[in-house]
Amino acid sequence: MLDIRLLREQPEVVRKDLKKRCDKEKLKLLNEFLELDKSWRECIQKVESLRRKRNLITDEVAKLKAGNKDPKKKIIEVKKVLSDIKKLETETGQLEEKATKIRMSLPNILHESVPVGKDDTENVEVRKVGKPPKFGFKPRNHQEIAERLGLVDFDRAARVAGSGFYYLKDELVRLDYALQKFATDFLADKGFTLVEPPYMIRRKPYEGVTDVSDFELVTYKIDGEDAYLIATSEHPMAAMFMNEVINRKDLPIKLCGVSPCFRKEIGTHGKYTKGLFRVHQFNKVEQFIFCHPDDSWRFHEELQKNSEELYKKLGLHYRVVNICTGDIGTIAAKKYDIEAWMADGQYRETGSNSNCTDYQARRLNVRFREKEGAPPAGFVHTLNNTAIATSRIMIALLEQCQQRDGSVNIPAALQPHMDGLKAIKK
Repeated sequence: MLDIRLLREQPEVVRKDLKKRCDKEKLKLLNEFLELDKSWRECIQKVESLRRKRNLITDEVAKLKAGNKDPKKKIIEVKKVLSDIKKLETETGQLEEKATKIRMSLPNILHESVPVGKDDTENVEVRKVGKPPKFGFKPRNHQEIAERLGLVDFDRAARVAGSGFYYLKDELVRLDYALQKFATDFLADKGFTLVEPPYMIRRKPYEGVTDVSDFELVTYKIDGEDAYLIATSEHPMAAMFMNEVINRKDLPIKLCGVSPCFRKEIGTHGKYTKGLFRVHQFNKVEQFIFCHPDDSWRFHEELQKNSEELYKKLGLHYRVVNICTGDIGTIAAKKYDIEAWMADGQYRETGSNSNCTDYQARRLNVRFREKEGAPPAGFVHTLNNTAIATSRIMIALLEQCQQRDGSVNIPAALQPHMDGLKAIKK
């Protein structure tokens, strides 16, 4: 959520940012917000003026009564004022609710290094790491590889749970667990605190961490309860310190979340959905940082370095892209994606790295103080990074490490977590 002072005092800054996003709808909402906010403040002033008038009339009624004079006219007058106050308070509440809803929907201010572009076709490549594997045969996609090895069953899962679900079996299950152990050990050594968060979250904290418009597209609601299945451990970790003030000496707080993720994935028509790539349930290891505002851009690069180090240890070929204004979404001020090379020659997203600045913290009211007992000095900054989404990394491993005979070599970094297994064979 944007600072209310920025919206009131420097709306041109927000307007310029929205133009970079080519978001005409949000530009209209900004103008609507400014009108609503102006009307809201005018109503507040009128209410305060009427309250002062009420107090004066109430004093006059008391004086009339004390002088044995008839206060009837003044009582009628004060009742009229009270009625006007009540109407204005209702109007004020409605204006505030509408303005807040719009304010919650306005996106974060983008960092100056975010490239301008209309959609994901205009994301800017930062670097490529490694080279595509050379096969002496026509490579298969991960679904075909896994099915030939008897490691996945999509058809039975579809009958049991619907499309977008799967049964993993044998070595693919072990590979999933190995990736989680590999990533958590790595991040624990980097000083991250391991966190297994709640797998459900209430509406209010959910609204604090993500774009409200994502609810219908992404989240599964528990029927009859104020609870939603988490789409990523980022969300409950971001809400972990909701309405708290953190001492500066305790920053940064570095968390490594391990959890399943549940996503409806509505609105993905036309996107790549083969096999395990876009599913309703998967496991993920997430990096999350709360930090002082002065440090967030340094930590953004540090998180990127961590995730790339994991990819390098796995021997994966990938590229990093700087997400453009038309593709970045609402929450992040800047975002990198890592895209792994796949057997059809395309690079596809396997993880992202976002600096959300104070946008989430302001919505969640997570602040910091300079020292114990001091008043809050401002809002912390939050950052999140996909260390490893196991389903997509398994895709990359199956497709990049496949062999002519249909087997798949296991990277040396994962072998200790798979009892020394060097290859998955039929």
